[in-house]
Amino acid sequence: MEIIRINDLHDCRLEMYTKLNEVQLKRYYEPDGGVFVAESELVISRALAAGCRPVSFLVEEKSFDGGIPGSLIQEASGCSDAFDIPVYVAPLDVINGLTGYNLTRGVLCAMLRPGLPSPRELLRSARRVCVLEDVMNPTNVGAIFRSAAALGIDAVLLTPACADPLYRRAARVSMGTVFSVPFTFFDRHDDYMALLEEAAFTTVSMALKEGAVPLSSPELKGHERLAVIFGTESTGIKDGTIAASDYTAVIPMQNGVDSLNVAAASAVTFWELCR
Repeated sequence: MEIIRINDLHDCRLEMYTKLNEVQLKRYYEPDGGVFVAESELVISRALAAGCRPVSFLVEEKSFDGGIPGSLIQEASGCSDAFDIPVYVAPLDVINGLTGYNLTRGVLCAMLRPGLPSPRELLRSARRVCVLEDVMNPTNVGAIFRSAAALGIDAVLLTPACADPLYRRAARVSMGTVFSVPFTFFDRHDDYMALLEEAAFTTVSMALKEGAVPLSSPELKGHERLAVIFGTESTGIKDGTIAASDYTAVIPMQNGVDSLNVAAASAVTFWELCR
């Protein structure tokens, strides 16, 4: 690996970390795919285990002296050019200026975005899937992935308006499980309810609607293939999606609370329906 000491906030070699936002990173190598930035040793390690290829590292000086990212580079040894990856090392005060916040996790890694399967391909082998309809908050997306990984979801499918699971905050909140649970995006022209029906999935929309059945209802259990749908917190699931669903379900609330945050609701739902 090539060690490069950095003391200049405006070093052009750091543009992936300093100048480009998430959307620009996603388009960095178009038409051949983009880049994402992973944060923390755990997230980077899980990304490497999933086959993501590193482009460069940005490491806080003390972390580098403590052995990071040597262990991560070793994990990346499957890449033919792993030992030519630039490792930018900088004091903490410099990195804080570059990233705009305290980097307490020691290391960032710019990585090539992996290719995604088609929705049909992903649905073919799955039995329990989560569909996110326009969930735009990266924190919620990351937390949903963490619950999905822990509680038995085989795949997550997202509409185009959703936050990208590879956004730094989403991946960090997920504890790197965005690399453990297969996911993909529907195309903006896809009729995703039709795709789910074509793949023989029973569909359950989680929505506060009259006539919704409690999540514990026996009729929701025992289906060979089940797709659970969650919507954005501002407006919920679209009426057309609910109308096309086999069931609409609700988590019963107490003490005057009408609903849970979508991330919390996903954990309860996965526990109940994926056991």
